[in-house]
Amino acid sequence: MMTAEIFDIERNSYVDGPGLRTTVFFKGCNLNCRWCHNPESKSRGKVFLYYQDKCTHCGLCARLCPEKAVDKTGFRDPAKCTFCGKCEKYCPQRARKVCGRQASLEELLNVIEKDADYYEATGGGVTCSGGECMLQLDFLEEFLKALKEKGYDTAVDTAGNLPFASFERVLPYADHFLYDVKCVTPSLHTWGTGVDNARILENLKRLLALCPEKVIVRVPVIPGFNAEDEEIGRIADFFRENGRPQLLEALPYHALGENKARAMGKEPMVSHAPSKEDMARYQKILKG
Repeated sequence: MMTAEIFDIERNSYVDGPGLRTTVFFKGCNLNCRWCHNPESKSRGKVFLYYQDKCTHCGLCARLCPEKAVDKTGFRDPAKCTFCGKCEKYCPQRARKVCGRQASLEELLNVIEKDADYYEATGGGVTCSGGECMLQLDFLEEFLKALKEKGYDTAVDTAGNLPFASFERVLPYADHFLYDVKCVTPSLHTWGTGVDNARILENLKRLLALCPEKVIVRVPVIPGFNAEDEEIGRIADFFRENGRPQLLEALPYHALGENKARAMGKEPMVSHAPSKEDMARYQKILKG
């Protein structure tokens, strides 16, 4: 049975495409964004998150752990941990979380069908996100095909760092591409994400030439990275030269990923949300 590696399913989302949607978050990404709001999605395989600020050191996790991988302070020994999930299941403060699991096509369709009435009432549907969902292309293609056979609206949330052949495989079954554009300056993109953006922008050009009505571009505005008139202006110039998508919107930075990164034992990039005045100005620049 074909399965996908996912880390979350969010029902009744209103920020992942038109209408109310069910968003399936796939694991694995080929970018390494400093500000990533889903750092648990970057790698394949299970990841452990421990929110020390929530932990009351009650010792329940230590008593329940079958491998004795947790001590009374809440410290986890990675060499002993088998990711069984008991500490997460019984933690009264929800301070522990095992992230990452396999999900079958049938399981996902069963979850999605529960919200079918909401999709019809709001013009919503199903969004495949991540991580980078197109890194699990075989499953994604079959999943989108099954969704279209059932009449659901579909969206693929992507950073675009893939061969264009990947887009061509899912194009018949995707109603929307939620395409992230972080910046257009190559050196800035490499600093912020760890990869060059030449392929990302070339793929976007091809999508805009082929199906602009399917493309929704989202620009995350991040102080300390791209939150300046000059870079936002370069992004606007790109679309003046290559065509307009269905929607072009600026999204303000939020700090959700900072706490997650710390729970994974990593030091995050710390930023702040731009002011409403700055966001209004950036959106005006993008609209040209």
